[in-house]
Amino acid sequence: MNRNKFILSIMVAVVFCQIAMARTPSPAGAVEYIISPAPDSELTSPVTIKFGIKGMGVAPAGVNKPDTGHHHLLIDVTEIPLLDKPIPKDDHHIHFGGGQTETTLELPPGQHTLQLIFGDKDHMPFDPPVMSDKITITVK
Repeated sequence: MNRNKFILSIMVAVVFCQIAMARTPSPAGAVEYIISPAPDSELTSPVTIKFGIKGMGVAPAGVNKPDTGHHHLLIDVTEIPLLDKPIPKDDHHIHFGGGQTETTLELPPGQHTLQLIFGDKDHMPFDPPVMSDKITITVK
């Protein structure tokens, strides 16, 4: 490959990555919240967590429909994920890409924090981000 074709291919890759990682605008007034459990609840495991969203719709990951997305549950996360990258997927960042609005989880005894962040079709946080308040629960 000659030098010009190589440079052009690099430029195309950079532009593609920037376009692919563009954040979807969120509608004004959109709010995500935890329906239950209530903050400062004392519970036994398994714990059922119900998610709510106001001003937007819920759709599975990959569905490109205006003002829709899906929930991501942050468990015991001290810092919000980077807002210019897809939300991580691990034991502390749980994706609900099927459009689920609740889950039941086994949590070990102790204090835990829970927070929701709404992601677009590609698991990217909206701009501005739509997220719940962080709550603390105690599992006995």
